Amino acid sequence: MLAEMITFEISGQLFGIDIMSIREIRAWSPVTVLPGVPRYVSGVVNLRGAVLPVLDLSVRLGWETTDATPRNPIIVIEHEGQSRGLIVHAVNDIVSIDTDTIQQPEAAANDGITSFIAGLAPMGEDMVMVLDLKSLMADERLELAA
Repeated sequence: MLAEMITFEISGQLFGIDIMSIREIRAWSPVTVLPGVPRYVSGVVNLRGAVLPVLDLSVRLGWETTDATPRNPIIVIEHEGQSRGLIVHAVNDIVSIDTDTIQQPEAAANDGITSFIAGLAPMGEDMVMVLDLKSLMADERLELAA
């Protein structure tokens, strides 16, 4: 079975999200910073009258903070009725990935990123890390931003 995914980059690494979970891809806009939220929450933006928490996906995955500029798109995702914006470094393409080729990542000790990865899919010479939106969005402290 084929899955349609949007691929994007963070720190030179290729990631994918199921296209059915994506509401839109928008240009970066300044966020309103909130006190007392996790470090990976950059802030919130106004999305047509709704408050949208925006996550720095690089920080959420345990990497460096993104120095966001107008070149950084925000991918707006929706999962189980919750919407979030994800700051990424670049959006690449829509691809079809054979779900039979997706492999589970090896869970290395203290490797924070593997808990957010649903699997790894070969794509030509590259590997696409398919994000697990349920684990990515699971944080009760994040509800403070919504």
